[in-house]
Amino acid sequence: MATIHCDTRELKQLAGTIHAGDRIILSGTVYTSRDAAHKRIFEWMEAGKALPYDLKDAVIYYAGPTPTPQGLAIGSCGPTTSGRMDVYTPRLLDLGVAATIGKGKRSPEVCAAIVRNRSVYLCAVGGAGALACEHITACEVIGFEDLGCESVKRLTFQNFPLIAAIDCHGGNLFQK
Repeated sequence: MATIHCDTRELKQLAGTIHAGDRIILSGTVYTSRDAAHKRIFEWMEAGKALPYDLKDAVIYYAGPTPTPQGLAIGSCGPTTSGRMDVYTPRLLDLGVAATIGKGKRSPEVCAAIVRNRSVYLCAVGGAGALACEHITACEVIGFEDLGCESVKRLTFQNFPLIAAIDCHGGNLFQK
């Protein structure tokens, strides 16, 4: 198991060197999207509307941060269960998303899309949202503000600790 320090802009290029079980220390731009945001993104794609962010090489974090306390960039920001987004994920990966971040296992269709698109699924530690926020230096709502905590946010990660759970070689920590 390796420890890989990388920027989100490098993640797609590095996917071939990442293996399930590797520790990833991630910095750069990440976008939050959960159930309601995914549903709306797909509605907007079908309607031909511009999305809040470019999907190509994007990193999506399945999180709905709590309100931001004074003096911090963000509130508690732990991962949500990824399986709820599995119906959307294969198409998003096919459209160029580089990686997803959440917690829990993924469907066989998502695993196949990760391999097909040379992507990666990263897991954050559940229940540690208050600690995770210490690695987020900026947060800006960029879409669907009416969804509250499920709005799309642009986050800036700084040395955010993750584990590669499913890699583009077919490695999968949830099958071991």
